[in-house]
Amino acid sequence: MPIQQSDVLYTAVATAGNGRDGRVSTDDGTLDLVVSPPREMGGSGTGTNPEQLFAAGYSACFQGALGVVARREGVDVSGSTVTAKVGLGRNEDGFGLVVEIAADIPHVDAGTARSLVEKAHRVCPYSKATRGDITVTLA
Repeated sequence: MPIQQSDVLYTAVATAGNGRDGRVSTDDGTLDLVVSPPREMGGSGTGTNPEQLFAAGYSACFQGALGVVARREGVDVSGSTVTAKVGLGRNEDGFGLVVEIAADIPHVDAGTARSLVEKAHRVCPYSKATRGDITVTLA
């Protein structure tokens, strides 16, 4: 169920200039980056790119969701990491994304780790936002 504007706790604001070959910054100045296409797409690769930014945000958000789920279940996920791989490719509409999420959760068995990751995927806001539009694989 979508949230309503009155439910918003925080709003991030970022502005990009010149698309994939320019600069992106946040209104509070904490992020100010050169953006450039990766070498694999014919760019210079000297700056970051939207897929890297998406992967960074998704991995951080998913890690947070994993922590929430683990606390609810009384499981220790300290020392865990989440890696998001975001792929960009052509589709029938032009371009699309695919995502692979991998969590390394020391101190828990494989079955518990898998269960936590699946539950985190159900509650992570990034996972919710992309559900049905992007193929997300949990590794």
